[in-house]
Amino acid sequence: MTWPAGAIARRCAAAALASALIGAAPAAPRPATHVIVIDRMRFGAAPGALRVGDTVTWVNRDLFRHTATARDGRFNLDLMPGASASIVLRKTGTVAYSCTFHPGMRGQLVIRG
Repeated sequence: MTWPAGAIARRCAAAALASALIGAAPAAPRPATHVIVIDRMRFGAAPGALRVGDTVTWVNRDLFRHTATARDGRFNLDLMPGASASIVLRKTGTVAYSCTFHPGMRGQLVIRG
């Protein structure tokens, strides 16, 4: 069987394009784990690069019981001294949180897609 010259060129171009598109697909970032330490009646700095699928762990190194309670109800973690608790981030947005026992303790998570 003989192929016309134009058909061969089109097939080669299509194969090259498909190969380039497959190779160009960016790998999805792996979920990361971020830690926020509670100490001296303060939440540590919130991580800056949070993404959906990441885990955030709060660790209470203080002498007092604390909570990490989202204002919008997404999470409510009760943390005795020495305890830790984690959440997995499920959606984008900004989430303000505080300690229900110590309302002056506040933090904020900014989650990107």
